[in-house]
Amino acid sequence: MNPSRDIGALIDIMAALRTPGTGCPWDLEQSFATIARYTIEEAYEVADAIARGDLDELRDELGDLLLQVVFHARMAQEQGAFDFGDVVQAITAKLLRRHPHVFGDARGLQVEAVNELWERIKAQEKAARGKSGKPAEAGALGGVPVTLPALTRALKLQEKAGKVGFDWNDPRAVLSKIREEADEIEAALDGGNGDAIGREVGDLLFAVVNLGRHVKADPESVLRATNQKFERRFASIERGLAAQGKSPRESTLAEMDALWDAAKAAERDQK
Repeated sequence: MNPSRDIGALIDIMAALRTPGTGCPWDLEQSFATIARYTIEEAYEVADAIARGDLDELRDELGDLLLQVVFHARMAQEQGAFDFGDVVQAITAKLLRRHPHVFGDARGLQVEAVNELWERIKAQEKAARGKSGKPAEAGALGGVPVTLPALTRALKLQEKAGKVGFDWNDPRAVLSKIREEADEIEAALDGGNGDAIGREVGDLLFAVVNLGRHVKADPESVLRATNQKFERRFASIERGLAAQGKSPRESTLAEMDALWDAAKAAERDQK
């Protein structure tokens, strides 16, 4: 079997890997539950390649993610539930259904009207699921997966609450809430209650996510960029200390702060 651009070849390879007696022992041992974490990891690796602007890596990571879809579809086929073709049919049907402004009669809509139409169609789909006997999503916040990263899940919950009017209209009001939460952390610190401090920190993080939403800054993306900035500047500290024959453990905080400020200044000069 040779590499191919044909999706059918990938499906055939997956079938061979899952064939009892002749397939791969590791692949044969897997289930939906054991593969789920790899699916999540591959999605993160796609995001990482995008963040680094590495298109060669992105191609490879998208292939790894596609393999996860094929893997899940193969296991479902073995159980007689659905196959890869059913997955493709389901998503194409959904795209056609949710884009009447492209494939139907609702043409010429502006972005805001498209968003309203999208939400209306999703609400109709939700109602249809309830009538068909499928479990309905509970309440206005239903349907947000608990396995999402906490920052992303907070954002999704806030977006859903906002759609039913539970929201601030001004990002400055959210900023005021952040100050309030910071004051509550200070009070908890004075009280010395570790559990209370943790809860207040959680409230602060939730409020910061809300501010990001109001200023259209995705919390996962901006925190990922800040993590990269921290790594870059800390590496500069390590290089500066190494030039002095020292390591961070052998240095004072004041020395490291000075190198940090130098790294910040160098970045500003490069802009």
